[in-house]
Amino acid sequence: MKAPFEAVASAINNRPRAVLIALAAAILIALVGTSMVSMATGTDTYLDKDTPRGMLLTKYSETFQSDAMLVLIEADDVLNPSVLAYVDRLQSEIKTEAHVTSAASVVDMVRQVNGGALPTSTAEIDAAQAQVPKELLARYLPSRTMTISAVTLDPGLAESAQYSLLNSVKERIRLSNPPPGVTVTVTGNAAFSQEMGTEMGGSMGMLIGAALLLMVIAVGFLFGHVRYRFLSVAIVAAGLILTFGIVGWSGLQINMATIAAFPVLIGIGIDYAIQFHSRFDEEARRTSLPEAVRMTVTRSGPSILYAMLATSIGFIALWVSPLPMIRSFGQVCVIGVMACYFVALVSVPAIGLVTNYQPKAIPHGTTRTGNEKPTVEETYNGLLGRVASTVAHHPGAVLVLVGLVALVGFSLDGEIPISTDENTFVPKDMPALVNLEKVSRVMGSTASTPIFVRGDRVLSPEGIRWMQEFGEYEVTHNQKILAATSISTAIVQANGGALPTTQSELDAALARIPEATQRQYISGANEAVLAFSTIEMSSNEGMSMIEQLRKELVWMAPPPGISATVTGQSEMFTNLIREIEDGKLTMTLLAFGMIFAFLLIVYRRVGKAVTPLVPITFIVGWNGLIMYVLGIDYTPLTAVLGSMSIGVASEYTIVMMERCYEEWDEGYGTFEGIVHSIRQIGTAITVSGLCTVFGFSALIISTFNIVTNFGVVTVIAVAFSIIGAITIMPAVLALIGGHGRRSPRSDGEPKVA
Repeated sequence: MKAPFEAVASAINNRPRAVLIALAAAILIALVGTSMVSMATGTDTYLDKDTPRGMLLTKYSETFQSDAMLVLIEADDVLNPSVLAYVDRLQSEIKTEAHVTSAASVVDMVRQVNGGALPTSTAEIDAAQAQVPKELLARYLPSRTMTISAVTLDPGLAESAQYSLLNSVKERIRLSNPPPGVTVTVTGNAAFSQEMGTEMGGSMGMLIGAALLLMVIAVGFLFGHVRYRFLSVAIVAAGLILTFGIVGWSGLQINMATIAAFPVLIGIGIDYAIQFHSRFDEEARRTSLPEAVRMTVTRSGPSILYAMLATSIGFIALWVSPLPMIRSFGQVCVIGVMACYFVALVSVPAIGLVTNYQPKAIPHGTTRTGNEKPTVEETYNGLLGRVASTVAHHPGAVLVLVGLVALVGFSLDGEIPISTDENTFVPKDMPALVNLEKVSRVMGSTASTPIFVRGDRVLSPEGIRWMQEFGEYEVTHNQKILAATSISTAIVQANGGALPTTQSELDAALARIPEATQRQYISGANEAVLAFSTIEMSSNEGMSMIEQLRKELVWMAPPPGISATVTGQSEMFTNLIREIEDGKLTMTLLAFGMIFAFLLIVYRRVGKAVTPLVPITFIVGWNGLIMYVLGIDYTPLTAVLGSMSIGVASEYTIVMMERCYEEWDEGYGTFEGIVHSIRQIGTAITVSGLCTVFGFSALIISTFNIVTNFGVVTVIAVAFSIIGAITIMPAVLALIGGHGRRSPRSDGEPKVA
């Protein structure tokens, strides 16, 4: 690997300013790409449209699913004649908007029982109110202080068109001049998605700013022994701009999961900058700057590259996830770590040459007379050396102890709950969520589970009878199902309360059903929907009910030539439980396998390829234990923890192993090489690791609960990675890494063998 790095070092030594100008040009191009970054919300972030389930849900949504825009009107008395007149006027204006199918409110009910005219006095309103069915009145008029107008949209309306309509309705409301004391709020799925996109943009900016600020604080306190200590922060900021630019130019979208990727990238990217800066500072203390550039690029370049590629592999393993949001998280992270590595590799030595870098006056490792007080760094390095020596001399006991703790974690991992409720992922005080919850409390459950019915005999007497009988069976035998509606329901009403027995009788009944009603239940002659209204359920309860529906569809199958499949949003979210449960194990095992294969190709020795993975195995087990203890659920985001931990931790263990082998190649014995390696780079690993912890800590302040919990567990996982690299790795190296290199000394002092 040295040949390409020798070329890079030569280019930097010969033309450092040209290298920096080229890097600046790349950053300027990336800045243009940042303006192209867009946000993604809704179904597309949870379900791949190219899968059979995704295609079925898309087809159902485009054919039958009509999103509703809910307009909440609140006043001291919404049945005041002036308020009702205002609602009537506003609703009439909204009906004129494109893509609005219908609108219904208490105004339509009282108008219907009042001979088609809107009551103009309190007495007339009270009389009309008394004639409206109580169940219907309670749904649209829960109290005298609030009423709801339900605006139905065209089926399958694109998200962009919904946002445009939403903005138009909001503008109409702003200009509608409501009576004094009347407030009007628009809510519904479109309002929820639009506001979530806005929150995501604000949250991402806040997280990036907080992470960079924490980096400044961390580097200021922990990296003071080098000159230009804040250079690492500038480098990671440049890497972040490159990442945003590539994301923008490539057309990738930011979603609820990928907003967490950027603080992660800041935390990981600072590692590369610190590692290169530390090595350059170390080499500059004992040789010329051109030679320091060559040593830094050719020695640290390959080892940090291996670590970066191993980290990337951990994120690449996320690409097998069935969840688009997790795949995009992995893609953004891979782009980011590569960008940060590239910027750190070329900018640290180039800036060092251009600025004629001079190490600080008190260099690392200064020979002392014995009367001077050791620096904090020297004290810490000495402590790490003693710990490494102790661990290396008792590797078996250490590995057994940490292995037992990991086994407990693996055994408890299956007990950790899985959460797929989107409402728990977003900020609890987000107005759109508050309004949606208010509507749910007022109008009751709006949960629905549809069955998509297809075939050339859907509108046959047998097909209609099956839909009617299956619906009645589920309502009778399933306590979670409140009602079943389909085209058979409308046909029975149009046919005098009886199911047609012949095709001609069925066709006649269909002819009497309004076209608008037909569109709710059938599309052409080959597609229909059977919709079940259900009670509010937890994700696990919903998954159980859907599994029961699938079994009963097999037992009470539709007639030949007809297929029936459960679909809809409820099915999608409940199925996420299974996908998260299966996916997290698959991604973790794939990450282990891919990193092992990569290291085997690089090192061509099984023992050396396995060595960095041993501490990581323990770390994955510890993650499960800490999640169980803290009561943190698995979500689409925390499900990536295993794979991500493998990638992040491998950086520390690989860098540690590479330095140890470098010391062994210099002639140190097994124990002395381990101790000397820890003393040389233990501080750098700790500082870079703590900076990573600081970067990941920014996630904890996110207003998105899904990101906050992810931040907690990733901070702990990185802390585990540091511990694994500087305390467990010496034990593994003592057992595996140094066969044939043992020195007769065992006091931990470096001595060339």
